[in-house]
Amino acid sequence: MNEAQKREVLQLACDTVRSVVSGGKPPSPSCDDPELTAPCGCFVTLKNHDKLRGCIGQFVSDKPLVEIVVEMAKASATSDPRFLSNPITPDELDELDVEISILSPLKKTDDPLGLRLGTDGIYIRRGCSSGCFLPQVATETGWTKEEFLSYCCSHKAGLEGEAWKDPKTEVFLFTADVFGAAFREL
Repeated sequence: MNEAQKREVLQLACDTVRSVVSGGKPPSPSCDDPELTAPCGCFVTLKNHDKLRGCIGQFVSDKPLVEIVVEMAKASATSDPRFLSNPITPDELDELDVEISILSPLKKTDDPLGLRLGTDGIYIRRGCSSGCFLPQVATETGWTKEEFLSYCCSHKAGLEGEAWKDPKTEVFLFTADVFGAAFREL
């Protein structure tokens, strides 16, 4: 994506969050840019002074990117289960930063330690349990590959920390085009 396209997606996410947090309806995006109407997965992350306030996404979509951005921005602002008891308020909006992660398709790996820290995200699944970390989590935490995989298993998927070593556990890698801005700049 070029800078103008990234700015358009960020503005759309910001407008969505502002609207739904204030009790309004999310925007209905219309766009004819092929890059912005291509179906792909994405995550929308909201932070207040570097403190997480919401992060929701989906790996695959058959909808245009602009529609998924609206859905994920709304869900991040209002439906992240970690923040239902402490939702984002209208007074908080100008303190928020938004980050968009546009995802590549998932690729199953038989070599989880082959992941590239800071470049690859992980999605771990065994049975009905699953969890993921975006690529930037490894950079933000400074974890090793083993810690990245183990924390995803134990803190996100509800599995034992070493579950990623079990052949019954599926590990997928993906990359993301990550960009963001402060609400007050949009």
